[in-house]
Amino acid sequence: MNLTTFQQHCRDKVNQTLSQTIDALPEDSEMLKQAMNYALLIGGKRMRPFLVYAVGSMLSVKEKNLDGPAAAIEAIHAYSLIHDDLPAMDDDNLRRGHPTLHIQFDEATAILAGDALQTMAFEILCDYPLSKELVVKRIELVKIICQASGYNGMCGGQAMDLAATNKQISQQQLQELHGKKTGALIRACVEMAITLSTDITPHNRQQLMNFAKTIGLAFQVQDDILDVTGDSKVLGKPQGSDQAKNKSTYPAMLGLEQAKVYLNELHEQALQALRALPYNTHMLVSFTDFVIHRTY
Repeated sequence: MNLTTFQQHCRDKVNQTLSQTIDALPEDSEMLKQAMNYALLIGGKRMRPFLVYAVGSMLSVKEKNLDGPAAAIEAIHAYSLIHDDLPAMDDDNLRRGHPTLHIQFDEATAILAGDALQTMAFEILCDYPLSKELVVKRIELVKIICQASGYNGMCGGQAMDLAATNKQISQQQLQELHGKKTGALIRACVEMAITLSTDITPHNRQQLMNFAKTIGLAFQVQDDILDVTGDSKVLGKPQGSDQAKNKSTYPAMLGLEQAKVYLNELHEQALQALRALPYNTHMLVSFTDFVIHRTY
């Protein structure tokens, strides 16, 4: 299976799981249910679920054991985008080429939908079917996603991002910010897949986590570059929004050309981590190239 085919397979799998989860909810709060469905299923690259499936497949984890983590991480990601777009945060009106949730519905519904999707992620991890020998891993999966999405992860990174707006910070501070805001969930994808593997050495685990850390940073650097060079129609969100809000970004700090040089350095670092692994890393290599060269 090539990258494009496998990406579509992962999108189909996670969309099916998420759609079934939403459909199973009672109709007590119909507008909230509609809003959750809108946030989850209007599109998206599904890069995080892809990483769960790609790493898990490489480590010979059965696909059915990866469905829960893949859906849970996407639910967390969707909730974070809803809240990021709110007027009190980034105040955006376009996401994935569609009106943001608080525009399509209203602010109160958007807040509640984000809250409900966050808790739904934990319900999925607690309830989804796991092979008998992996049931003991369930609490570890919950812990990984808790750490990645809370104060020490995504939420903490978002707070750092807001605090850095209209200020000059160091490159090290910017890296720490993005390591939490964007990188934590990406690392969690890889770590959950590793957790479900029954045979991985400490060395191979470390190399995979090195890859996850590097590709998470590369993803953000390319996002920053696309905010300068991208097309709003392709991006699905307003081009130049980071510049307009005077956000701390790599092009703003290093200049556009040096940001591209840094991105290429991260590309090579990610590939080096994969070369150190005794597995068939073809899919992850292709994904790394995709992250670096993507236009959306």
